[in-house]
Amino acid sequence: MEKKKVVVGMSGGVDSSVAALLLKEQGYDVIGLFMKNWEEDDLDGNCTAESDYADVRRVCSLLDIPYYGVNFSKEYMDRVFAYFLDEYKKGRTPNPDVLCNREIKFGPFKKYAEDLGADHIATGHYCGIRHENGVHYLLKAKDSNKDQTYFLNQLSQSQLDGVLFPLQDLTKPEVRKIAEENGLATAEKKDSTGICFIGERKFRQFLMNYIPAKEGEIRTYDGRVLGKHYGLMYYTIGQRKGLDIGGQKNDAGRWFVIEKDIPNNILYVAHGEEDRLYSKGLVSYKCNWIPSEPEKKQFECFAKFRYRQDEQKVKVNITDNRIEVEFAERQRAITEGQFVVFYDEEKCLGGGVIEEVVF
Repeated sequence: MEKKKVVVGMSGGVDSSVAALLLKEQGYDVIGLFMKNWEEDDLDGNCTAESDYADVRRVCSLLDIPYYGVNFSKEYMDRVFAYFLDEYKKGRTPNPDVLCNREIKFGPFKKYAEDLGADHIATGHYCGIRHENGVHYLLKAKDSNKDQTYFLNQLSQSQLDGVLFPLQDLTKPEVRKIAEENGLATAEKKDSTGICFIGERKFRQFLMNYIPAKEGEIRTYDGRVLGKHYGLMYYTIGQRKGLDIGGQKNDAGRWFVIEKDIPNNILYVAHGEEDRLYSKGLVSYKCNWIPSEPEKKQFECFAKFRYRQDEQKVKVNITDNRIEVEFAERQRAITEGQFVVFYDEEKCLGGGVIEEVVF
């Protein structure tokens, strides 16, 4: 019987390395595929993609599987980075990792894999999947601390078709142990953090290369001017660090951002009581539902408003393309441009961009 062919998206990290190993052990005909999505070097002039691809080659050679490299930098620039910059210009805070999955990893990457004759594609994401009668369900991972369904909330049914997630029943320590026991070069490799194209660079310095900074006033709601900001795009709601306005007379408590006034280029801050940061709901439009739009237009479920967050109980009201979300408990620093992602006990139900915050 001919083996099923699976193309694994390999990043040069331990997770995708172990995913390839497990699939080979399960009897699949495995091919490694490395994606280069960004052309710039790091601060030292080194191309991080080159070192990552070297790790992919070492792992694939050890596993005795073929591997390829493909450059999706143009697609990434057009479909992800352009959106990222546009959102920041509007004073919002986007999540490029969500778009990268929808627009690259499960878009051009999947098409490339199919052209290689793949029956399946696989990645090292910590999440699960279930295929039933042509319907595809996105499931939470065993390791709730690493669950990455948040970043996959925009995937369509066609994108989830034929997908495998080999790490769905493993914790991160178990993955590292498997890598170490099998002599994988990536066993002790540090996890990547933050936005892939920024790497170890300072966020503010990076963004200045693409969006001109426009200084403005930092104010309180009662009209006090406390200092200058470097550009509203560099700040997020609830931010405490990096405001450079300490030492104000007769003030107690840490300052935090409460509003970005885009038309007037003013950054509003407060200190002490954080009640102004807490909201009772949000509005999203045109959510991507997995596997399909709920039959009920009003229902209760759970939601996340950022990746590193426990699920929160919510009520959802769907009216055409308007999705109103009411929080069971008020939430701190809900940020426009980020994603609200819905869950039940087992599954990720999809999500959408946070367009409005309801106070």
